[in-house]
Amino acid sequence: MQLVDPPRKPFVARGSKTRRCERCRLRVDLCICAECHTVTAGSAFWLLTHHNEFYKPSNTGRLILNTIAGSTSSEWARQEPGDAFQGLLDDPALAPCIVFPFGEDYQHRMISDPVPSDGRKPVFIILDGTWRQARRMFRHSRYLDHLPVIEPEARLHSGYRLRQAIEPGQLCTAEVAIALLQQTGDQLAAEHLASVFRLFNIRGHISRRSKMPEDILP
Repeated sequence: MQLVDPPRKPFVARGSKTRRCERCRLRVDLCICAECHTVTAGSAFWLLTHHNEFYKPSNTGRLILNTIAGSTSSEWARQEPGDAFQGLLDDPALAPCIVFPFGEDYQHRMISDPVPSDGRKPVFIILDGTWRQARRMFRHSRYLDHLPVIEPEARLHSGYRLRQAIEPGQLCTAEVAIALLQQTGDQLAAEHLASVFRLFNIRGHISRRSKMPEDILP
């Protein structure tokens, strides 16, 4: 589910003329949508997506939207959240928190258990972009300053090979969601998303006709 229309700028980099599935953005003959069904989890995900990410075939945020029920996406805005996203933030039945690494200057906002005792549903806000973009989004989104922050207890090393991480240990958007689902005990949902992500990783390499890394070979 998209909260807003896709942004103005289409994907125009290498491979932009390839005929792609509108849902998974893989080449149509490599589409994974038949294997990508929606599952219910105890939590949901809201993606605040940088406008440069919407059309990138390598973006893994859409895998979360296509697999975890109740998850949504909105284009990130620096000054204000927009009416739709603000409505989600104001929902008294939900307990949103931002997913971001620990920092001393906001350590008072850090939490380890995202599941509230009052019965509200936990929601993870993922800043969907490159690491530099996500850091900028976190620092400049003043309308998110009141929310708690959680750092995933990652139990996995990144297996994403369609992009190069800036630093060792960094996870892509889908891997962050998998780690959080594992952390909150949603093992079946985590396994399904991990399965879809693995397939996306493999078929993305096939699409590029690049050598398959040994650690993602089927």
